[in-house]
Amino acid sequence: MQLVTNKQGLNGTIRVPGDKSISHRSIMFGALANGTTTVSNFLKGEDCLSTIGVFRALGVPIEEFPDKIVVHGTGWDGLKRPDETLDVGNSGTTIRLMLGILAGRPFDATLEGDASIAKRPMGRVMLPLREMGAIFEAKDANFAPVKVTGTKLQPMTYTLPVASAQVKSAIIFAALQADGETTIIEKEKTRDHTEQMIRQFGGAITTDGLTIRVNGGQEFQGQNVVVPGDISSAAFFIVAGLIIPDSKIRLENVGLNPTRTGIIDVVKEMGGKITVEQTSKAGDEPAGTVIVETSDLKGIEIGGDIIPRLIDELPVIALLASQATGQTVIKDAEELKVKETNRIDAVVTELSKMGVALVGTDDGMIIEGSQTLHGATVQSYGDHRMGMMLQIAALLADSDVTLEKAEAINVSYPSFFEDVASLYQ
Repeated sequence: MQLVTNKQGLNGTIRVPGDKSISHRSIMFGALANGTTTVSNFLKGEDCLSTIGVFRALGVPIEEFPDKIVVHGTGWDGLKRPDETLDVGNSGTTIRLMLGILAGRPFDATLEGDASIAKRPMGRVMLPLREMGAIFEAKDANFAPVKVTGTKLQPMTYTLPVASAQVKSAIIFAALQADGETTIIEKEKTRDHTEQMIRQFGGAITTDGLTIRVNGGQEFQGQNVVVPGDISSAAFFIVAGLIIPDSKIRLENVGLNPTRTGIIDVVKEMGGKITVEQTSKAGDEPAGTVIVETSDLKGIEIGGDIIPRLIDELPVIALLASQATGQTVIKDAEELKVKETNRIDAVVTELSKMGVALVGTDDGMIIEGSQTLHGATVQSYGDHRMGMMLQIAALLADSDVTLEKAEAINVSYPSFFEDVASLYQ
């Protein structure tokens, strides 16, 4: 696909699609609850539609309307053994969280996905769940397809070796089916949408610093869920507004959960012109307006406990750093290696093609600033966030940029190219 290049003066207002993480969980909790759940501003990207497909295959009636999704919850005991293999598509969130949900159900089911899912490690989820009694069979012991044989689960105390909201959430879903209290100790604070949604659906979970406690045997009641805009999708326009000359972009209804706003902190530290105003709160999920404009930026070091709060934004933050003055160092980001692709290698390879001076490290990247970007043929590796980052990079390029596997963007932002075009037309 030929990308739009060499643009200045991006101006306008964007409402990014609904948050992917919250959209996934709204279907999961809606299915496990008793009664009807209505979800507004649901992200109708391929990943979240895969979650709907999985629960339909488990016997949960789910209706799709233009402005909402209606889930007719069956409760935990209403899930049925599927007649076929459960296809998660490209969704790592779906497969990992479903491992926790299915681990305690009284039937067996097999989960599989696309070629990308087949390469993503599942052992990090299966290992702690096995300590609770879960039974799995997986390809090469670590990869999909994974067969789950449901069984009676036991509570445990578990210290997470990695900062992963997916692993944490899978354990929480299993713990909700165990007999007693499970304690989870995080390595670093990660996004807490699962904990927030338990409370919204009438359940109980306690958090004290990095320690989470949850009791099994809880039942949930259907809710009205309003999904805020996805800050990970907004990140591409935040960066575009900061680095494209003569630009000012207003982003409305952006989710502002503190466990997700690391990119805002980074932009402020780099000297970016950014204004953030909270305008609403749905449940415990705040949302608001973010305004950015072209800025003189400086390189910084990014690492430590902020990394889980911006892990999905690091590819586009690398692009941001290429336009700052001086050097930016990203470290403590080993989790980038187990995303849709190895994002450290992918970012370094593709931005290098466009003339950016950067190198990968074991846990991140070192990016030189004040770079001029050139035309090239680049690829997404089937990774939606790589594809969107490369379109924003192309806006700075001095000649043609061709993106291979552009369709990957449909995973989280089907209208992305139209929204980019709205800013310069």
